[in-house]
Order: sequence, then C-alpha cells, then structure tokens
Amino acid sequence: MRTFTAILFVFAALLGAPNGAHAERIKDLATVAGVRTNQLIGYGLVVGLDGTGDQTSQTPFTIQSISNMLAQFGVPIPASAASNAQLKNVAAVTVTAELPPFTKPGQPIDVTVSSIGNASSLRGGSLLMTPLRGVDGQVYAFAQGSMVVSGFGVQGKDGSKISVNVPSAGRIPNGATVEREVPVKFGGDGHLVFNLHTPDFTTSARIVNAINKMLGAGTADSLDAVSVRVAAPVDPNQRTAYLATLEAIEVDPGDPPARVIINSRTGTVVISSHVRVMAAAVAHGSLSVTITERDQVSQPNPFTQVQSATVTPRSTINVKEGDARMFVFQAGVNLDEIVRAVNQVGAAPGDLVAILEALQQAGALRAQLIVI
Repeated sequence: MRTFTAILFVFAALLGAPNGAHAERIKDLATVAGVRTNQLIGYGLVVGLDGTGDQTSQTPFTIQSISNMLAQFGVPIPASAASNAQLKNVAAVTVTAELPPFTKPGQPIDVTVSSIGNASSLRGGSLLMTPLRGVDGQVYAFAQGSMVVSGFGVQGKDGSKISVNVPSAGRIPNGATVEREVPVKFGGDGHLVFNLHTPDFTTSARIVNAINKMLGAGTADSLDAVSVRVAAPVDPNQRTAYLATLEAIEVDPGDPPARVIINSRTGTVVISSHVRVMAAAVAHGSLSVTITERDQVSQPNPFTQVQSATVTPRSTINVKEGDARMFVFQAGVNLDEIVRAVNQVGAAPGDLVAILEALQQAGALRAQLIVI
C-alpha cells in the first residue's frame, strides 16, 4: 500500500496576520529584456583519478579522445595499441557553465563537470583544457583545473559498495576563463522592457502606476501581463543610472491565484491563502489490507524415505476498514477553517489528497488543483 512520507502546509499568508500585501522592488519582480545568462557546454577529459575512471572496454570514446589528444602533442598511438589500452585513471566528462550577462573576456566563471561514461568517482581528478561552446557553436570560454567533489564511493572485493552523495560529478570554482563576450542589446533604443517573473495583469498595472507616479505620466505602459515598457535615455551611461532608479521602486504585487499544489511523490500539500470551499459534506474512510507471509517447516518422519524437511508457505490476510467520519464545509470557508476541519477528523496525507480531488470534481473547491 502506497503511503505518503511527509505532509507540509505552506501558507501564502500567515494565519492571523493582516492580509495587506507587502511592497517589493521592481528588481525582485522583473528582469530587463535582453539581459540574460547563456548556457555553455563542452566535452573533456578528467585525469589523475585513483583507478576510478572509465572502463575503456565499455567506453571506446574515452580511448579515442586520449588518442586524438596525444596525436596533437606529436605522440601518435597505433590503433592496435589503443584498442587494448586500460586507462583507469581517465574519465570522459561533459562540462557545463552559465555565462552571466555583461561578462567580459578574462573574467572567471564556475563550471560543473559530470561523467558520461562508467567512471565510479571523479574525486581527486583534474580537468584538462576544455573549450566551452554556446548554442551558436562558438567558443566562449576555456575550462581547466582541479575538481571539488562532495561525494565519495568505496567498493569491496566481494562486490559490496557504498556511495555518499554523487561522486561522479563535481565543480570547479572559477574553473573557466571567458574568451568571448556575448553581445547584449542594452543601448541604442529609446525604451526598456521589464519582463515579470510571474505573469500577472495586476502586478503589471501596478508597476506602470508606480513608475508614472515617480517619473511622470506616460513614462511607462503595460504591454501585457508580462512586459512593461519604459521610456529610457539612449546614452548607455545615463541608462545605467536610470535603470538603477527604476529597479529600486517598490510595488505591491498582485495576489497570486488560488491554488492547491500536491506533490504525489512526497505527500507535500501547499494551499494558498485564497483557496475557498463551497458548501459540501465529506465522508472519507480508509481501507487497510495487511498480508503476512511465513514459512511452515515440517520435519520428516524417521520411518519414511524422505530425508529433507518440507517447507510450506502460509499467508495471512487481514482487512481493516476505518470508521468513515463526515464533516461539513460551510460556503466560503477559508484556509484556516479547511485545515482545522481536516485535522479534527485525523485525516492522513493520502486522505487529504483524496478529499481535495473529490471536492474539485464536485465543483466545491474554488482553486486550481495541480499535481506534480
């Protein structure tokens, strides 16, 4: 029987506290269009491992990579020798990084290194120089350095092993040097566009009102629930100071929609403060089935020809149905009353999920039910 291991009620507003929204900076609600990070990826080799690298018989690309690298250094390896090589101290890896906006050549960025073969651990290894490419195929950075691996694993000769965290991945702080700048469209236009992190018409309208109140009517206008366009100076120097002023403006964001989020794997239930339930009566009982397996051993009769004991499996099945308790939701009850009613009947996490789903099907739950 599937059980939920944890339940957590997270309230969008503290129960008993005032319902007034608190102001937030535009910097925390939105980002400037065109100012974004870029993903980089590369393929490389980690060397210096203590026998925990790739098993080259199953990862031929590791041998091929070593052969190509040595050939570039003037050390060609015959194909027959390469096919029989055992390089337990080398692992083929992918290297990923995020290139922040406005990063200039020569600045360092962090990289993440992950094994793509069957290396058991990258602990103690060093990444050889690896070019990092963008989606356009251009090289934007080079990565190299000693890895920091938080996980580790050990294995015995009998095949038993233990692993803590993930030893097949690690990071290199400041492990890559930027070689090419990503062009960012920041100047040359008479407008700036803010894109909200969470689409909301109310928040978009309030940002426009706050900007126009401070800088004058007509300075900002709302394009949709996500984008707010603001008139801005063309000169980059003035635009930087202007943007700093805009980001510091405080706005009361719109209230989030009524939602109930259920994590089916962990049993976590998140209910926002605007969830309402219409009048409904709920009765819910639980059925518990327990199956016990045991073996009954019968010793052989000394006067028979049977010399071994007889093992007969025995199964015991118990079915227990809990008492169905009925409770009533009055029309328009709030989050506090919902939680109190469910707790009074002693509903388990799985029971709560079933009750919420049934209320939605009955049309009594005034919220969007999302299962993740």
